[in-house]
Amino acid sequence: MFSTQLNGLLQRIADKEAEQIEDGARLLAQAAIGDGAIFIKGFNEMKAVEAEAIYGAEPLIHATPLSSINEVTETDRLLLVSRFADDEEALMVAKELQKKNVPFIAIAGARSTENESLESLADIFINTKLLKGLLPNEQGERTAFPSSIAALYIFFLLKLTMDEILLDNDEAAV
Repeated sequence: MFSTQLNGLLQRIADKEAEQIEDGARLLAQAAIGDGAIFIKGFNEMKAVEAEAIYGAEPLIHATPLSSINEVTETDRLLLVSRFADDEEALMVAKELQKKNVPFIAIAGARSTENESLESLADIFINTKLLKGLLPNEQGERTAFPSSIAALYIFFLLKLTMDEILLDNDEAAV
């Protein structure tokens, strides 16, 4: 049952977020083609995306973890990953990036809220489509909340698309 629900979630992401993923890959490629770095900041369980991008079997080119907002410049790009789009820590970083005119992509679940959201602050927002657990339990609640799996899936779609863009750019330069 979990596999079926997870497959459905990943398919919804692929179907509904394809345009944002392509736009996000283009934004990241700008840093890779230019003199910029790609900074990655994952909050809580979303540090999994940060770890994959930096230490994975196929690291993201020009990727580095964000340690201080002061090290980021306008030529850089940033990938911000949070469980929900209204996460206070993520919002603080997003506001600082806006002040510094640093383009960034946010990956998070978008809850309908009147509060400020990464969805409105990010240059590109990619929705994980995950706001509650995938499975009902015996108490009538929802369980199995695979937010890091959804974010990692989005990360790989971004990376693969960016790799294609960079390959096309290299071929065009020859």
